[in-house]
Amino acid sequence: MKAIVILLDTLNRHMLEAYNEQTWVKTPNISRLAEKSVIFDQHWSGSLPCMPARRDILTGRLSFLERGWGGIEPFDVTLPHKLREGRVFSHMVTDHFHYFAIGGENYCQAFDTWDFQRGQVTDPWVSRVRPPSLPESYYGQVLPQYEKNRTAYVDEEDYPGPRTMQAACRWLEDNRGADRFFLMVEAFDPHEPFDCPQHYLDQYQDDYSGPLYNWPHYGRVTEPEEATGHLRKRYAANLSMIDAWLGKLLDVLDKQNLWEDTLVIFTTDHGFLLGEHEWTGKNFMHAYNEVAHLPLMVHAPGFSGSPKRIKALTQNIDLMPTILDYFGLDIPASVKGRSLLGLLDGSRNKLRDVALYGMFGMSVNMTDGSCTYLRAPARTDNYPCYAYTAVPTTIHRFYGSGIERQIEAGRFLGRTDYPAFRIPTSHEGEPFRFSAHFQESLLFQIESDYGQQKPIRDEKLESYYVKQLIEAMRDENCPEEQFIRLGLSEEVKQ
Repeated sequence: MKAIVILLDTLNRHMLEAYNEQTWVKTPNISRLAEKSVIFDQHWSGSLPCMPARRDILTGRLSFLERGWGGIEPFDVTLPHKLREGRVFSHMVTDHFHYFAIGGENYCQAFDTWDFQRGQVTDPWVSRVRPPSLPESYYGQVLPQYEKNRTAYVDEEDYPGPRTMQAACRWLEDNRGADRFFLMVEAFDPHEPFDCPQHYLDQYQDDYSGPLYNWPHYGRVTEPEEATGHLRKRYAANLSMIDAWLGKLLDVLDKQNLWEDTLVIFTTDHGFLLGEHEWTGKNFMHAYNEVAHLPLMVHAPGFSGSPKRIKALTQNIDLMPTILDYFGLDIPASVKGRSLLGLLDGSRNKLRDVALYGMFGMSVNMTDGSCTYLRAPARTDNYPCYAYTAVPTTIHRFYGSGIERQIEAGRFLGRTDYPAFRIPTSHEGEPFRFSAHFQESLLFQIESDYGQQKPIRDEKLESYYVKQLIEAMRDENCPEEQFIRLGLSEEVKQ
């Protein structure tokens, strides 16, 4: 009995054949995996973006209502820890350098062993005192450390994504015949920068001749349409590259006949906007479907009677309890997610009524599978908003610069007696830096307006979803000030 989670970062659901038969993106190996899997049609993100999503996966509970980017907390109960207690060996292979930067503490260290493939994005890997040569003309961004790193990509096999898949293949070969293990395979691709050998771009008949554009800013589209079209093709090419190397991992599963006794889960942390809604990127705008509606494919041996597709609402917080359930291990009381195995064996037809998702301090979003409701902060200062943490780091930096005297410490979280810091992330009367991007709450019907182009203006319907949102937030035991900053105080009293 074994389990493997394959996570590709920034994977757009609508570009996969299993979810969009008209897709123009070539991913034959993801389609090959889909043929062996149950497809989940209503799988949604939880906490966004990268590290918050991984905390959800490893703890089985949403984190974005309490804090944003940061490490595993000392009071978190993690999947690798519970597996170790249950005598299941865990290993991670990844090229996701955020695990090894400030704000990524205690994730990989929880595994029995881990393997880090260097060189993605600004990973401080290739060391050169002299600055690298940079292109004279480009859209988006070009960062010197990445330009240094990519000098080490001589052949396709040298790219970090392919190296990650090769390392996973080697680990399975080295452990052929072993039992009771959990392998987490994480490739940063197709995360930006969208960089790969030219022959993958050639598959998409790209004839763009403008400035370099493989790494977009997160913001409004200001580039010409031909540049945005080129960016989409670069994303597709990068996805096709990691798909090709995923195929080599699937070959090993075939060769060792691991499909007979191995739970295989394939998903992502979030998607990415490539010009939709006139944005590129994520995080700075509403969590549109392109970012929050995710692919999930599950191959579960012993569940031969499972339906080919499941429409129940699921989230990445469900992965931890699913894996523990598969190994016959108890699910901790702290876990808010639910095992998917009941959906696979038909003993359950749903796990939840709504899925709650978002990025800390931004809009709080929910879906019931019929509509999506994106609730914006009520004020442009986004006040009050606090982060709760015992590890005061965030993305690539420490908290505290200039706000040390505003940070409090105490037992603020009802789910643990562990003391935490309460750190203000908004200030009364001071404009919140992202407020201009999501000043309005939005309600959309999914089936008739999946692209979220026509907001519904119906006070009665919005009132219904406000009540659903409040109930979901209460179920997560979120801090009380979250209701205040979203303008829900009066509704909460009712």
